[in-house]
Amino acid sequence: MKPINVGLLGIGTVGGGTATVLKRNAEEISRRAGRAIQLKMVADLNTERAREVAGEGVEVTNDAFNVVNSPDIDIVVELIGGTGIAKELVLKAIESGKHVVTANKKLLAEYGNEIFAAAHKKGVMVAFEAAVAGGIPIIKSLREGLTANRIEWIAGIINGTSNFILTEMREKGAAFADVLAEAQRLGYAEADPTFDIEGHDAAHKLTIMSAIAFGIPVQFPKAYLEGISRLTAEDISYAEELGYRIKLLGITKRKPGGIELRVHPTLIPEQRLIANVNGVMNAVLVKGDAVGQTMYYGAGAGAEPTASAVVADLVDVTRLLTADPHHRVPHLAFQPNQMSDLQILPIDEIETCYYLRLKALDKKGVLADVTRILADTDISIDAMMQKEPKPGEELVDVIILTHLAVEKNINAAIAKIEALSTINGSVTRIRLETLDK
Repeated sequence: MKPINVGLLGIGTVGGGTATVLKRNAEEISRRAGRAIQLKMVADLNTERAREVAGEGVEVTNDAFNVVNSPDIDIVVELIGGTGIAKELVLKAIESGKHVVTANKKLLAEYGNEIFAAAHKKGVMVAFEAAVAGGIPIIKSLREGLTANRIEWIAGIINGTSNFILTEMREKGAAFADVLAEAQRLGYAEADPTFDIEGHDAAHKLTIMSAIAFGIPVQFPKAYLEGISRLTAEDISYAEELGYRIKLLGITKRKPGGIELRVHPTLIPEQRLIANVNGVMNAVLVKGDAVGQTMYYGAGAGAEPTASAVVADLVDVTRLLTADPHHRVPHLAFQPNQMSDLQILPIDEIETCYYLRLKALDKKGVLADVTRILADTDISIDAMMQKEPKPGEELVDVIILTHLAVEKNINAAIAKIEALSTINGSVTRIRLETLDK
């Protein structure tokens, strides 16, 4: 049977890994796919390096449009990244009747609706397992393995850079800035780490998972983002004392009024498996009504872990090439004419538990004032811890854990607490998820 010819756009870290895996595991891949899958063309600005990585028999060009326009190419693999030329190339490949495999979470989170509609109209597939959590097969699990379930919520550690930083802060008691510098030295963080540490990367991935889980369009602009740059070693230590770990979580939940879609630092009980996912590793918890909780763990980035997902998509597309387009697995799990119009809830409307830390004067009546404010705003206290004042100081740290509360009530309470003359500075607020039901 005629081999499937692949055109690769970009042969950097993941592209190089993809070329390596395709060559090394060619026989296994062919046995699984039912026909050979071979790298035919590569587009990269660094043609010399591309030739070196791709090996003999692969045509190399510095113009990616040569690949998407080539009649010899069956599947285009987009590994350029970003939403500029990558979007143009993906849409051109679709228009040319080619199937697309991509690892570009930003492109899909921001323009997925347009891309999937174009692919559906043309009868081609867009596969994107590698766009979320690297080598962890979470997209296939959500879209196919859990298809019998009504998904209730997803909570994931889906950015390795942030997880490495939080792990180091907890284990070494180090400040955020010091650990960030170490992450940059080790190559885990970019020179400009904003995309990772402020939650953008995680929110792109969460947006895609949420769309598949709940059958809604991708809606990245409505995601709530809060990063880890303001976290202190102090809060991480206090959380530990109370039996919690702090992780940057992407959380999406089905609620009666709509869908929660949020990324932020989160306290998790230390006995939860996901609380013990450390370093650059990723993990995703999914709660389905029939299956209960399932967890997916593994490398969220890297050349060959991500290539594992890219090549798996190539195999899937190859298996389904001859299938009736109307009987393939839908891009977002649900049939395009069956998508829901559930709204994304604003952050003020979410309900969760909270960690509050305030600096208070060490005198009678202060805590009574604080607890009264919380009670007046319909917030009940689960636990409270007061630290001893440092020598010569009048201020003490007070840490409060709340039961479930609505965010807008927490905001109102914080404003009133900060207005007290006995409270110094701002109240630190970190959301808390028990992840037990």
